[in-house]
Formats: sequence, C-alpha cells, structure tokens
Amino acid sequence: MQYEVQARRLDATGSLATSHGAEIRLATDMEGRKDALNPVELLLSALAACMIKGAERVCPTLKFQLDGMRIALQADRQDSPPKLTAIRYDIVVATTESDARLDLLHRNILKYGTISNTLAAAVPMTGTLRRA
Repeated sequence: MQYEVQARRLDATGSLATSHGAEIRLATDMEGRKDALNPVELLLSALAACMIKGAERVCPTLKFQLDGMRIALQADRQDSPPKLTAIRYDIVVATTESDARLDLLHRNILKYGTISNTLAAAVPMTGTLRRA
C-alpha cells in the first residue's frame, strides 16, 4: 500500500497539503498561524487519527461497544538537534465495557496502528486509555 500527498507554498505564512481531493492548511512560517497546524501538530493529529481509526477497525471484531472517543496528545521537543523526545497521549472512551475490555482495546489500538507503530519506534511514547 502506498500513500501520496502534495504540498505547496501559498505565501510567506502558509502552505497547503492535498491528497485525493482533501486539503489541509499548514503553518509553515516561524510565528505560526491560528488557522493552520504546524508540522508537530500535524504529526500529533496523524497519531490521533490513527488511534481513532484503529478503534473503529477493531471494535466490530472485539464486539466492543464504543459510544465516543477523544484523545489528548503532548510532545516534547528539544532544540539542538531539533527533534521530538517524547510523546504522551490520553485516550478517553465513552463505554460501559469492563476494565479488562478497555485494556484489550488499548493493546489493539497500539498493536495495529501504522502511525503509532512508526512513531513508537522513533520516539518514546506513553499514555493511557480510560473510561469517560
């Protein structure tokens, strides 16, 4: 499977990424923009989307009742050399499932996530999955 994204500079403050008709504005200037995501925010958004998609993928197989889900992510960045040194997440699910089933969902989300597996191999990633 392959993925493709195109990006182009719009002006001195921003850029636009596109793929299969979808668009997302990018904050590519030094000050940042309120109407766009910077590269780290975009990366964290990709991780959140991966985790939510992972839940959507495994819930039918596990017969897991998922009534809602939200994810908060944080990343630590060092300046020299510039890189992320840690990613933390907090997944909150609305469900009546047991704690054991919550643990099962958490393990499956991490095990089968393309983005989460890729990032976990490069950056220490820690977090929790808990009931709303």
